[in-house]
Amino acid sequence: MTGARKILKISSGHQASDGAGVKLTRFIGSPEIDMIDPFLLLDYFSSDRPGDYIGGFPDHPHRGFETVTYLLAGRMRHKDNAGHEGVIEAGDVQWMTAGRGIIHSEMPEQEDGLLQGFQLWVNLPAQDKMMAPAYQEFSAENIPVESQNNGTIVKVISGTTDMSTIGAVENTSTKPLFLDVSIKAGSSYRQAIPKSHNGFIFVINGGVKIDDGDGFLTKRMLGILGNGDHVTITSDNEDSRFLLIAGQCLNEPVVRGGPFVMNTQAEILRAFQDYKDGNFRR
Repeated sequence: MTGARKILKISSGHQASDGAGVKLTRFIGSPEIDMIDPFLLLDYFSSDRPGDYIGGFPDHPHRGFETVTYLLAGRMRHKDNAGHEGVIEAGDVQWMTAGRGIIHSEMPEQEDGLLQGFQLWVNLPAQDKMMAPAYQEFSAENIPVESQNNGTIVKVISGTTDMSTIGAVENTSTKPLFLDVSIKAGSSYRQAIPKSHNGFIFVINGGVKIDDGDGFLTKRMLGILGNGDHVTITSDNEDSRFLLIAGQCLNEPVVRGGPFVMNTQAEILRAFQDYKDGNFRR
């Protein structure tokens, strides 16, 4: 379908906890929104209470998809069984391809203060689920930023904007668009989205209207976008900040088994057996 995308559904998420008791709000991968193909999970965490996050995410395995960690505030240290280790800070992004299997941890590198950010799971197509694990990690200063004449600021994590700014993260299977957009009160932002992609908007601050339709999103709301080839987002009477995320729809069977996402139940059972047998550590 050619035309402007409108909001199909709005969600305020579900309160949850994960890892070692980290409190978060789950928007995708919840009873309300199972998935937005190819996106399997979206968690938002924001707290200045250490007890809400200090337990972090100790060692755990993944297979068959990618995880994206994007921090707005705070510091987290990640380690994996292949020897990779590092710290991401406010504005940094880590795009990890679990592929055939990885064991990693993500732990707060702080004992107090605000920890705020997102974790997004992106499915891999069947042909790539057993690829070698890989990382793409970028500090805030190495992520392209686009400034427009109306004061709009676009941080281009992946994909290409209408002004041809290319994002930091490349060579991912689902050709994702991941933009962090800040717009002034009353201003609009237009972005082309391939018709083959599903997408959504998450409002970090402020309030936005989508293409003059009925869809109005306020702080900490997610809106699923309908079909079309572009979206126009207008800020209300205050400055606003939002994520615009889209990815190529895979249209493949999805079978989940805890930290594994494959195409068949047999593949899930094999993943558990491989993990039990220590094959993820080789």
